[in-house]
Amino acid sequence: MKNKFLLLGIALATLTACKTASTLQLAEVQTQKNISINNELKNDEEFVKVIEPYKQKLDKEMNQKISHTSLDLTKQGDNSNLGNLLADYTFEGADAWTKKNLNKSVDAALINIGGIRTTIGKGDILLKSVFEVMPFENEVIIVKMKGSDLQGLFDYYAKTQVNNPVSHLYIETNNGQLTKSLINGKPVNPNQDYYIATSDYLALGGDNMKFFSKGESISTGIKLRDLFIEYFKKTPEVVPNTDVRLNFIGKK
Repeated sequence: MKNKFLLLGIALATLTACKTASTLQLAEVQTQKNISINNELKNDEEFVKVIEPYKQKLDKEMNQKISHTSLDLTKQGDNSNLGNLLADYTFEGADAWTKKNLNKSVDAALINIGGIRTTIGKGDILLKSVFEVMPFENEVIIVKMKGSDLQGLFDYYAKTQVNNPVSHLYIETNNGQLTKSLINGKPVNPNQDYYIATSDYLALGGDNMKFFSKGESISTGIKLRDLFIEYFKKTPEVVPNTDVRLNFIGKK
């Protein structure tokens, strides 16, 4: 019985303590003044001192020159020079991986224009430029598809007429109707297997590219941005291809 009273006393003391703490906590709540984030807000000097060495190291790395271009690389037009360039880099990098790991060749590449976040002005191309163009952690995916299932890809372009960059593909439409579709300059063989390089975002149906669901997705483990950096470093002077790949005749 004595033990029961002892336990009861402890429980009551605990509840009282909780109530008291809760009351104290509520009593200490004060309305704080909003702090406007603007140029008048001073830096925490101690924090700035701590991070300064790391900031200097990061700035030095990000400002290193990795290539050069004599013209502006933009996203404008159905066959933008930056879009063509990055689609070609995607194709080349994916093809090298596929030859090594699958003993196959990539037939074409497709990326989305929305994934290219900005342009690159003429002059030196810095490492940070590529991070600005491609801030996402997207992975290169190889999608194995039957030729007969590629009709969905061509129909997608005919319907949307969006300038999503391609490599080793030619798609021609007239007033929204598909009139010509080629892979590596040849008509599609419906019975052949084709290997299409793209991003994990698109392979999973991003930008409404549902046609990829009919294929088999193969992970490469390669980040698109890392691939672009590698190919910029390999190319001291960038000269993008300006050939016509998307030919939307009568596009409104």
